[in-house]
Amino acid sequence: MIRGFTIVFVVLAALTACVTETTGELRPQSPPDLEEAARINTQLGVDYARQGRFDIAEEKLRKAVEQNDRYAPARGVLAYVLTQRGDREGAEREYRRALALAPDDAATHNNFGVFLCDLGKVKEADHEFRTALADRNYATPEAAWTNAGICQRQARDPRAEDSFREALKINPEYRAALAQIAQLTAAAGDWARTDAFIKRYEKLGSLPPELLLIAARAQRTLGDLAAARRYEQTLVRDFPESDQAVQLLKNPPAP
Repeated sequence: MIRGFTIVFVVLAALTACVTETTGELRPQSPPDLEEAARINTQLGVDYARQGRFDIAEEKLRKAVEQNDRYAPARGVLAYVLTQRGDREGAEREYRRALALAPDDAATHNNFGVFLCDLGKVKEADHEFRTALADRNYATPEAAWTNAGICQRQARDPRAEDSFREALKINPEYRAALAQIAQLTAAAGDWARTDAFIKRYEKLGSLPPELLLIAARAQRTLGDLAAARRYEQTLVRDFPESDQAVQLLKNPPAP
């Protein structure tokens, strides 16, 4: 299953660099700008988190919080990093602190929704996604709609497809939503629609192993065995160690 939750990192204000000019004259040293330092350490935390280096990311983010304990972006990103490190209690605490400091931050509401959905708190998660979507200035509403759909799908909520469609209305090329709705229609046995969504995804880039297997099944059901074999060959060739390739090799379809 392609879970596909999208975490949106907060957008930080532009960082300013301090320039020291040497004139030969001794001047009193200015006090450190702790707010600027917190922003810099938060950006470093974001960068390390994107690289998957969560231990260093946590170190930078905790330093940012120490420098400015009311800087909401630091707490929001720290919450995500703590989630990745398995500290759910700490992560929830930091999410709530971040939102107490910046209650209108749509990105943090989206990320907290993902966190709550992982805990099985579907209604609370949906509330967070809806709060993010209520912000008309939110830069990536398609992400929140897709996350809402994933959470609904996990809860067997029939609104899931509507959420994915809302995401695609906003951004018809949003691959996360296309992948999810392709899975959804495949699970329902609606192979013609699955094929249509797969083809839309293919126009944007190569298929991941999960979609390659679905695409092959769709083509076999629709009667295009040559196309099905091409997808299967691509899956085994390009992703030989994937669960989908192993599954296909263990249970090969009839020729």
